[in-house]
Amino acid sequence: MALFNVRVYGILLDEDQRLLVSDEFIRGNYITKLPGGGLEIGEGTRDGLAREFMEEANIEVHVGDHFYTTDFFQISAFNHKDQIISIYYLVHTADTTIVKTKAKAFDFLPQEVADPNGTAEHLRWIPLHALSEDTMTLPIDKVAIKMLIELFGK
Repeated sequence: MALFNVRVYGILLDEDQRLLVSDEFIRGNYITKLPGGGLEIGEGTRDGLAREFMEEANIEVHVGDHFYTTDFFQISAFNHKDQIISIYYLVHTADTTIVKTKAKAFDFLPQEVADPNGTAEHLRWIPLHALSEDTMTLPIDKVAIKMLIELFGK
């Protein structure tokens, strides 16, 4: 049976106009996406996004303005039966310098990606001027990034 899978993602910019992205290894696939993830039952979108940032970046965020919600049909890249609905918000935090990041994409240790069914995740900053739709792996993220680039220019 097909289901809706609701996802929440945050757009976090630092004082140097860099965007926080998540480089992940998921079930044998390398993807770059925005921080966030699946909404849990009983959870609001803003609370879910704040939880995701705590889990992924170990930071408290203030979830600000709504940025974008999926407005087209998108099947899940991982189970090929669920329809994905992604909701994006602008997020802010008191101190972006405490976010633990890597300088290069997919800078995983061999043991982090040894299990093809496992997962690994690192965060990375990308300057807005270096950002493109192709930076992101997932189709809905590409739309959000295109909108972000149009909003801020290059």
